Amino acid sequence: MSSEQNPAPDTAGAPASAGPRPRRLTYAAALTALEGVALVIGGVWILVLGLTGAPDDRRQAVTGGITLLLLALLPLLAARGLLLRRGWSRGPAVITQLMALPVAYNLLQADSMAIPGGIALAVVAVAALVLLVSPATTRALGIKGPGRAE
Repeated sequence: MSSEQNPAPDTAGAPASAGPRPRRLTYAAALTALEGVALVIGGVWILVLGLTGAPDDRRQAVTGGITLLLLALLPLLAARGLLLRRGWSRGPAVITQLMALPVAYNLLQADSMAIPGGIALAVVAVAALVLLVSPATTRALGIKGPGRAE
């Protein structure tokens, strides 16, 4: 076949730029995936306790567990997109971090063992936000700022 007969490769799913993935992007993906995995673990924990234990309201426990499992999809898909260098993935990853900050604040207000969890969640969310908005991450994802469209 000649080069005129060969179809052009599909570049829609290709990485935004060539070269190795920046470490900041990899770290942001790892932190986002960590939050997703924590949501999955929490969802399974609540679901199992709701089904096998003696919760005050079994329906509420099951609904809470399923909700956490569904919420885990956002950071897990965003982390996968970040690893694959998809520009769309930064938005869901940033949203995940912004949703984590009020949760961390509430955990810090508790008078219990939740305080260390709140500290850890706040540190992870802020670190991930810094990594997600860094210029290296923005370039690697092919995101152009206002006035820079070419």
